Amino acid sequence: MDRLGDLEIFARVAATGSMSQAARELGLSPPVISKRIKRLEERLGTRLLQRTTRQIVLTDAGRGFHERVIAILGSVDEAEAWVSQRAHVARGPLRISAPTTFGRLHVAPHLVRFLERYPEISVDLSLSDSFVDVVGDGFDVALRIADLGDTSLVARKLAPNHRLLCAAPDYLARHGKPQNLGDLARHKLLVHNADHWRLDGPDGPVTIPVPSVVVTNSSEVIREAVLAGLGIALRSTWDIGPELKSGQLVQVLPRYRGGQRVAIYAIYPSRRHLPQRTRVFIDFLAELYGPVPSWDQGLDLPTP
Repeated sequence: MDRLGDLEIFARVAATGSMSQAARELGLSPPVISKRIKRLEERLGTRLLQRTTRQIVLTDAGRGFHERVIAILGSVDEAEAWVSQRAHVARGPLRISAPTTFGRLHVAPHLVRFLERYPEISVDLSLSDSFVDVVGDGFDVALRIADLGDTSLVARKLAPNHRLLCAAPDYLARHGKPQNLGDLARHKLLVHNADHWRLDGPDGPVTIPVPSVVVTNSSEVIREAVLAGLGIALRSTWDIGPELKSGQLVQVLPRYRGGQRVAIYAIYPSRRHLPQRTRVFIDFLAELYGPVPSWDQGLDLPTP
């Protein structure tokens, strides 16, 4: 029984939302696609797809299964690529999209080493805090800091994204250090492009309304505001790691942190026929950041 083939068919149906489209892309007939999906559901003992006259959508079980299938297929492709990549030369223009601050701090400084290693590659790096259309905008790869559970693109996790509540010592000296979530209501809070925080704590996920004292679409403005002692912010360790180590910022309510499903990913349109220049760039970042990125080293990270 071709179990891996069944997974590929399921992933293609989930990505296209259509058995007919999946059949065309895979070179199979729609009845074969339908039969293989039915066989997979029978083997698993659960419905993965909800079929209507207009569309096909994933069930709750299907969404969880899809996340794991994408990871499995990605690992298979990476294993095959590891064997064959030495026969290919990485060359040509590489279009990259990255979040503004992360790209400035953790991509741009390392481009010299990357281009020295791969001299036949040229880089076009676009920094934006908006989620770009990777395919429509013509990017080879995009770095994204998010919960990508439902993405139809291929995603490879590059690093964890620890987000901590923090404030400057002088702000806490003036306003006191909150002892529980309820205390946040009497503090000045700082957030951009949102009106709430989603936190994971000892009793599970919780959502906190955040009436920010500064309204801005810039994450860097919030960073400067919290460093200046204006209030409490939820920041990623890749952004404030040095300030936490130096004492310019301190953790607040360390039993709470940003949602743990959010991570730093490289996303790209397809595993098949992935240009070697894209593959080596993603591998370069994964090697650079490692299991414990430099910005997290030396920090006493909380465990909810």
